[in-house]
Amino acid sequence: MTLRHEVFLEQVKERGEYNSLREAERSARVVLALLGAHLVGEVRARLAARLPEDFALILLNPLQSAEPLTPERFVRATAAWIEGATHQTAAWDVSAVLSTVADAAEDDLLKQILLQLPAGYDLLFGRPQPT
Repeated sequence: MTLRHEVFLEQVKERGEYNSLREAERSARVVLALLGAHLVGEVRARLAARLPEDFALILLNPLQSAEPLTPERFVRATAAWIEGATHQTAAWDVSAVLSTVADAAEDDLLKQILLQLPAGYDLLFGRPQPT
């Protein structure tokens, strides 16, 4: 089921403890653009189908990445794209957005997403996997 735009942003806002939906949207746009650069094929399309249309388009038209980013570098890249962000605030932003994305994805889809990402992303999604 596709999340409505307002519902998705409200969840990100609540998890990120943002003061406004605008802040939540800024984080969502950056994190989804970076995430989209790491996902391919049917997995990316299936995830996009569960997101509000404007966020789905961001996921499907991602920023370019020369190589897969480790979770640490993903957070640093997020900090670089959000004006005034620190490593700590970017980690918070990533967690707020990706945990909302994890809720939108079914367990099977989330497992497929994690298979396309370097080790450690399960923690960014707020879904630690057994080792």
